[in-house]
Amino acid sequence: MKSIAISKRINRPNKFDKTNINNDIRAREVRVIDPDGNQVGIIPTYKALATAGDFGLDLVEISPNANPPVCKIMDYGRYKYEQTKKKQEAKKKQSTFQVKEIKIRPKTGEHDLKIKINHIKKFIGKKDKVKVTVVFRGREIALSELGRNLLKKIAEEIDDIAIVEQYPKFEGRTMMMILSSK
Repeated sequence: MKSIAISKRINRPNKFDKTNINNDIRAREVRVIDPDGNQVGIIPTYKALATAGDFGLDLVEISPNANPPVCKIMDYGRYKYEQTKKKQEAKKKQSTFQVKEIKIRPKTGEHDLKIKINHIKKFIGKKDKVKVTVVFRGREIALSELGRNLLKKIAEEIDDIAIVEQYPKFEGRTMMMILSSK
């Protein structure tokens, strides 16, 4: 009959977490801070673990690079929970945007151009940047001034809600301009 070893991982960091707690702390002596934030002093690690056990909490290595390392007696589970909450808050406040692309040709009709402008307004309304590209094929490259006028017209149409972030420039057989919201 084989015996099966069951191991519990209570208050243990996952393999990606670099924070050392309890018996994972390898230093001989540590500077200890109690749960109230008061300094206990520099004591051997085994005594610091016993002190943390008396409080019923974990010994968490806060500053491993200090000499000696700084450890705090705290509830590690609650500490990790607060850290994830802070990361989530920072992520919420972060602004994200995409770069949408609208392609047109130098001989695009008036009605089609109005539809493309409406698409640009919709993208700008969602706080996305818009890259407007005029594609020249074959001999249309001679109509570069027509493409530049087209981009200028688009910029004038939406100047109330957007600004030109990058003015029209040539890249091979394309001319592009980038717009962003005001």
